[in-house]
Amino acid sequence: MSGRLLGANQQNEFIIPIRLVFLLIFLIITTMSQPQQLAKNSLGLTESIIMGIAGTAPAYSIEITTSTIIATAGVLSPASVLVCGLIMFGIAFAFINLNKAVSHAGSSYAWVSMVFGKTAGFFAGWALLVLCCVFMVSAMVPAANATLLIFKPELMNNVHWVTGIAALWLTVISAIVVKGVKLTSYVQVIMTIIEGIILLAIIVMSFIEFPGIAAHPFSWSWFSPFGFSPTLFANGALIAIFFYYGWDVTMNLSEETKDPNLTPGRAAFWTMIFLIIFFLIFITITLLALSDAEIQHYNTNIIFGIAEKLFGKTWGYVAIVAVLLSTIGTVETQILQFTRTLFAKGRDKALHPRYSRLHPEWKTPHIAIFLIWIFGLVLLFISSYLPTINVILQDSIMALGFQICFYLGLTGFACAWHYRDMITGNIWQSITHIVWPAFSGLFLFFIALYSVPNFDLVTNLVGIGGILIGVVPLLLNRTRQST
Repeated sequence: MSGRLLGANQQNEFIIPIRLVFLLIFLIITTMSQPQQLAKNSLGLTESIIMGIAGTAPAYSIEITTSTIIATAGVLSPASVLVCGLIMFGIAFAFINLNKAVSHAGSSYAWVSMVFGKTAGFFAGWALLVLCCVFMVSAMVPAANATLLIFKPELMNNVHWVTGIAALWLTVISAIVVKGVKLTSYVQVIMTIIEGIILLAIIVMSFIEFPGIAAHPFSWSWFSPFGFSPTLFANGALIAIFFYYGWDVTMNLSEETKDPNLTPGRAAFWTMIFLIIFFLIFITITLLALSDAEIQHYNTNIIFGIAEKLFGKTWGYVAIVAVLLSTIGTVETQILQFTRTLFAKGRDKALHPRYSRLHPEWKTPHIAIFLIWIFGLVLLFISSYLPTINVILQDSIMALGFQICFYLGLTGFACAWHYRDMITGNIWQSITHIVWPAFSGLFLFFIALYSVPNFDLVTNLVGIGGILIGVVPLLLNRTRQST
């Protein structure tokens, strides 16, 4: 009897450790198989709205794009911005509705994949990835310009100095983003508040000062879409679309908000309302304040030019601070969009899983952040071989416009097709879920294709070639998965 009890006890002594080993192995396998999650509950509605506004970078967009659109569309520039704002609202409704269906850090990539298949979704996401990399050139150059304008104005047209300062800023911003979305949002809120105060002062003083001495006498016809020729409208629209690019970062951050299915959509809606009003006001102010010759002279320093006329040259430099903060803010959100899209693709095995790895403490896709930092530096130094800074900016803006139209247009079509059964239901729902997003998608594709014959070789290589080169990682990833 005691011998049998001893044997049983000895068996239990062996069985218990064996069970613990199997349990430990099971827990390790389970943990490894679970997808890594971004930092949840990090952003509220206010922070999401600020991220959306910062993503579009109001001061930066005005600074870098206003002279280009006025040179193209003249006094009809406000009409271009208004029409394209309404078009972009259709895309915003597409994002809002699709996010309610599936909240996903990959946004356009995930939704287009869900509706039209993995290949179409891959290229929607790839266009955004390329777009973010190219954006490093067109965004960091004004940041470097603004820095030099404040400290060393005589070096502003020195491409090598501009490139070096831009690379330094990109490094600092990347370091902030890798530390976590909460820190990034705090920095963004502070910068946006300072930028907003400066811009509000310029707007108020402009409406007091310039109407009586207007460089371009005000007319309501500035806002009429019926004054365009087809060619003029198409050329102006592609530039106007660039004004609105970036608000959709609110959707890429959906998994990090407190209510992933509702907060990003609400943030996108109010961001679009703000942006349409702001851009209309500031382009109107530019036409009132500056003559065509002055607009050409100030070129990518429009806000400085307006502030200089209002407050004098010394106080005009304060406006440059707003541009600098706006530029830094939009680069931050671009890095967020790039890394969250790359993270989502890695998590879904659409690209190598390494890109879905998160830092154990900060919960940020640190490998993806390192990748865009390297790409940004490489593109910045390549761009330094172009003859002038203006060439860099012009080529970037047109190429970015094409890529924006591509991935946003696909998202509009995806929403319309996903909700196609609503067409016979509630009128407002059929408009916001199907008609408006589909029309906006068609408009964006039309503008992009209509403008291609007018692109130069560099713009076509960057805009179209940047998307087509996505075939390489697509095929490489499929080969890797099949082996």
